[in-house]
Amino acid sequence: MDAHSEPAGRTTVPPSQIRGWRGAAACRVVGITYRQLDYWARTGLVEPSIRPATGSGSNRLYSFRDIIVLKVIKRLLDAGVSLQNIRKAVEALRSRGVKDLAEITLMSDGTTVYECRSAGEVIDLLRGGQGVFGIAVRTTVTEVMGRLSTLPGEAPVKAPTQLHAPDRAAERHTGHVPGGRRTAS
Repeated sequence: MDAHSEPAGRTTVPPSQIRGWRGAAACRVVGITYRQLDYWARTGLVEPSIRPATGSGSNRLYSFRDIIVLKVIKRLLDAGVSLQNIRKAVEALRSRGVKDLAEITLMSDGTTVYECRSAGEVIDLLRGGQGVFGIAVRTTVTEVMGRLSTLPGEAPVKAPTQLHAPDRAAERHTGHVPGGRRTAS
């Protein structure tokens, strides 16, 4: 049975292999309001990498990686880091894959966010008095994976080949019908 044939969208595949989650699911996992998520998407802090909003009523679709970054942002905000400094940190993390993100510990003194890739770098920051708190992104990845495994994910809808309904009046006028056949004249 594939990931999308189970009842109510439930899946048994790891969340990192599902294509995306709607904004409401991302909000539940991250612990933010839809208003925050919308603001962050509109201002470019974290835009959904699967499917952006295309107008009123359209649903954004967030990837597993997007939701990890959203959770990291939420933790930094909770620790008192300004949104301006978080934007700088997110820009540095933007090109990273999930595996790369999982190897990072983010440290902050409440103002600056430091990226550490080893225990030695964390210790050096603490000795220098720069790190007050840290976020082990690997722990965040594990937490997000567990939370998403209980929520329905979905694949992006392929773009339709025909964007508008056929113009039947034009077909009658020209004698053409879909498929290139001509009606009797």
